[in-house]
Amino acid sequence: MAPPPASAVADSMTAPAAPRDSQTNVDIMAVTKGFHWPWLIALIFAVSGVGLAAGTLAYQTYVGLGIAGYQAPVFWGVYIITFVFWIGIGHAGTLISAILFLFRAKWRNAINRGAEAMTVFAVLTAALFPLIHIGRLWKFYFLLPYPNQRYLWVNFKSPLLWDVFAVNTYLTISLLFFLVGLIPDIAIARDRAVGWKKAVYTVLAGGWQGTGKQWKAHNRTVLHLSGIATPLVLSVHSIVSWDFAMSIVPGWHATIFAPYFVAGAIFGGFAMVINVMIPVRRIFKLERYITDYHFENMSRFILFTSLICGYAYGAEYFIAWYSGVEFEQTSFWLRAFGPYWFSTWCMIIFNVVMPQLLWIKKLRTNLPFLFILCFFINLGMWFERYVIIITSLSREYVPAAWGLYIPSTTELIVLTGSFCWFSMFFLLFLKMFPIIAIAEVKELDIHAKEHH
Repeated sequence: MAPPPASAVADSMTAPAAPRDSQTNVDIMAVTKGFHWPWLIALIFAVSGVGLAAGTLAYQTYVGLGIAGYQAPVFWGVYIITFVFWIGIGHAGTLISAILFLFRAKWRNAINRGAEAMTVFAVLTAALFPLIHIGRLWKFYFLLPYPNQRYLWVNFKSPLLWDVFAVNTYLTISLLFFLVGLIPDIAIARDRAVGWKKAVYTVLAGGWQGTGKQWKAHNRTVLHLSGIATPLVLSVHSIVSWDFAMSIVPGWHATIFAPYFVAGAIFGGFAMVINVMIPVRRIFKLERYITDYHFENMSRFILFTSLICGYAYGAEYFIAWYSGVEFEQTSFWLRAFGPYWFSTWCMIIFNVVMPQLLWIKKLRTNLPFLFILCFFINLGMWFERYVIIITSLSREYVPAAWGLYIPSTTELIVLTGSFCWFSMFFLLFLKMFPIIAIAEVKELDIHAKEHH
């Protein structure tokens, strides 16, 4: 009997079914695919805001810094305030990723990617403001310490110079930490992408195949970067605080500034993470991964750091009174009851009084309440920097030299543009890379199954 033709045998065979993709992969990668109206509307607003701010900056560059609100004796205005604010926002990402990683706090796994992205974009936003502040953008290289052939030498004793090194080091380590953590997830995206996205992911994945050797190297790198990043969290904003504390301006010359700034930065950074992650969870239906448990833990951090801020505010006023120095006493009296009283009381109410509601457990997981509270906390943190900088500069030692600073429309447009700039990068990131660390969430799932 003749055997059946080979083609007939092949036709009768069915191809093995492709293995089912895990639900975690499907859910998290779904954020990068498809079309989401809220995302598009937010992106249009963000790009429009950036365009308006860029046009305003171009006009300011043409006519000069006179259209900003600067006037004697205040020459550090909204631009420096906003620089300090964004540097502070960048702290929570590294704290969640590095410090909580070292402490093996597993609850960080669903929010660390968003927080890391926030850190990178916040520091990039902050880095714009020293450039904007100098007015003449083409003189940007004056900000950098470099071998000088023009008979100028940078002052290595100035904390303003230390800032350059601190911020750049922080940005470099944060960026490395962010990219290394992304590699396994980029490989997952690569294996499911087509066209130009596949080509981009293939390059960024760096040949990742998930072998044991690669995982060992990856984990070791993350551990080492965490060890390097942890002191940077403390050092960067300490150095920013020394920009003020090393001077003799009333209200600035205080040893409490470094811990006060670091706690405030972590406080504001966590508030921004909540402000960012609540809409992301709602729009992209990530309730299974970003749970009430995560928001409750972040709320506890906010409550704790709010108490530190409250203590620092109280300590500043006590030391000013106890020192017996008339200039310090006058400076702090005018903060609360002088022409800038509104910003001072906003700072105290938003940063100290309102967060005390988080002692109530139900409110720690009430997302609409948390979103509104964190919005006001971020507003309060911006006012905190406004109070520190403006009230002290406008009321120094000689009453005849006192002045009144009012932010100009130009400055407020650029300030709004900075939020749009940050939002634009974050929204684009959402559509390119997984917002939740897939590999780390899967690891938690495996541990959970083993214990049930």
